[in-house]
Amino acid sequence: MKCTQFYPVVQTNDVASTKAFYVDNFRFTVAFDSDWYCHLQSSEDPAVNIAILQWDHETIPPAGRGTVNGLILNFEVEDVDQEFQRIQDAGLPVLKPLVDEAFGQRHFITSDPNGVLIDVIKPIPPVGDFVDQYASDALPT
Repeated sequence: MKCTQFYPVVQTNDVASTKAFYVDNFRFTVAFDSDWYCHLQSSEDPAVNIAILQWDHETIPPAGRGTVNGLILNFEVEDVDQEFQRIQDAGLPVLKPLVDEAFGQRHFITSDPNGVLIDVIKPIPPVGDFVDQYASDALPT
């Protein structure tokens, strides 16, 4: 399979407010918009996309309908400290405060209106045994 694009689709019971959340807080723009589905594209990188879908829409097989559970969206950023301050200033929930992890991330976790976790990350050099767990071309520096 040759994949031409990959993006998550968040199922929700409120497309409009979920769309507004990502547009207002994560700098997405609307590429397609309807009352049951919208496709969002990063205003900073057109390769970064997310979609929002009404959870009970007929295009979803009945077995797959429902709210999101067990999903984390990772956003790697250049300045995680600045993003953390911006999220705090916006009054979004901070589920995990800004922290440096030995496995190679400086990050924090917030959530969207549906409870989807959003992990905002800046890769940093790992320490200790974590260094050996990276492929040589994937080691954060």
